Amino acid sequence: MSIGDTLAEARRQSGLTVTQVSQQTRIRETIVRGIERGDFSACGGDFYARGHIRSIAKAVGLDPDQLVSEFDATHGAPHAIRAAEVFEPSTPISIKEGRHLNWSVVMVVALAAIVGFVVYHAVSGSGGTASPSASSQHVSAPPTHPVTHRPTPAHTGGSTTTYRKELVVKVAVKSSDCWIEFTTYPDGAYVTQDTLLPGQTKTWKFKYAVSMQIGNPGAVVLTVNGHSHGSPGPVGNPITLSFHPVKQLTS
Repeated sequence: MSIGDTLAEARRQSGLTVTQVSQQTRIRETIVRGIERGDFSACGGDFYARGHIRSIAKAVGLDPDQLVSEFDATHGAPHAIRAAEVFEPSTPISIKEGRHLNWSVVMVVALAAIVGFVVYHAVSGSGGTASPSASSQHVSAPPTHPVTHRPTPAHTGGSTTTYRKELVVKVAVKSSDCWIEFTTYPDGAYVTQDTLLPGQTKTWKFKYAVSMQIGNPGAVVLTVNGHSHGSPGPVGNPITLSFHPVKQLTS
C-alpha cells in the first residue's frame, strides 16, 4: 500500500473528511487530495512534502516517522551535514620554529673573556712596577640605593568578554496549532519538526544555517537572534525562511 493509500485509509477510519484534515493541518484541500492519490507535485518539492506527510499522519493517528522514511526510500533521503565541515578550521595553524643559538658569537665572547683574564693576572703579578700609593688606594663600592617596589595592580575580578557564532530561533503560538520544521541550509538535510499548541513557546539554537518551514505563520510570533519578526505570514499558508548564525555575546 502506498503512502497516499495509507493516509486515505487512516483518515476514513478516523471518521475525518478531507476538509477536516485540511483545517487541522492548515494544508490546502487540493494538496491533501493529491497526496492521498500519491501525487506530491503540488507540495512544491520534497522538503514541503515531508512536512505535509508528517502533519497529515499526526492528524489521522499514524506514525509520521515511518511514513517519512518510506517517502525517503522512494524519493531519496536528504544529505546529512558532516561534523568535519562544521568544526574544521578555515585556515591551517602554523607553528614558528625557535631560533637556533649562534655558536660563533658565543665562542668569540668566551675567547675574549679568557684573554682578558690572562692579561689581568699578568699585570697584577708584576708588583715592582706598581707605585706604593697605587697599591694602597682603596676602591670603594658603588653607593647602594634603596630598592623601590612598585605596587602590583590589584585584580579587578572582571570577566573576559567573548563572542560565539550561534542562531537562536524562538516561536510563541498565539491562536491555533502550528507545526515547525528545520532543515540544514542549503542542502536540506532534515533536523527536527515540532507541533506547538496555542500558548506554547519554544526556542531552538543552531551553530549552522537552517531553513525554517512554518505551517501556520499567522498564528505565531517569530523572534530570531533577539529581533522580533511578528507574524511572518498569513494564517494557513505555510512559508519557508532561511537564517544564519551571528555573533552572540557571552561572558
